[in-house]
Amino acid sequence: MIVKKNAIMMIDFALQAEREQGLSTRDAIFQACLLRFRPIMMTTMAALLGGLPLALGHGTGSEMRRPLGIAIVGGLLLSQMLTLFTTPVVYLTLDRFSRRRRGARD
Repeated sequence: MIVKKNAIMMIDFALQAEREQGLSTRDAIFQACLLRFRPIMMTTMAALLGGLPLALGHGTGSEMRRPLGIAIVGGLLLSQMLTLFTTPVVYLTLDRFSRRRRGARD
């Protein structure tokens, strides 16, 4: 859910920058990545740090909770990397595809 929200936040900002500031698609997504990086990292780090006690915990019953904590932390790290790197690429690819399709239709 966090990953989806982060991607939507970047794309929404890029679309708004394209419409209101007249930026190119590449400049808009680049600006969105720069300006939305901090809020994206803050939400992910809050969730990640919330899962650390489960992943690092010791004591009675920790063998039952530790796999959940490791899955949470590992999943958040992996999904965050994928979101930060793939969202701009997919956005630019879909824009290029739609421009070609509009060009073929005209």
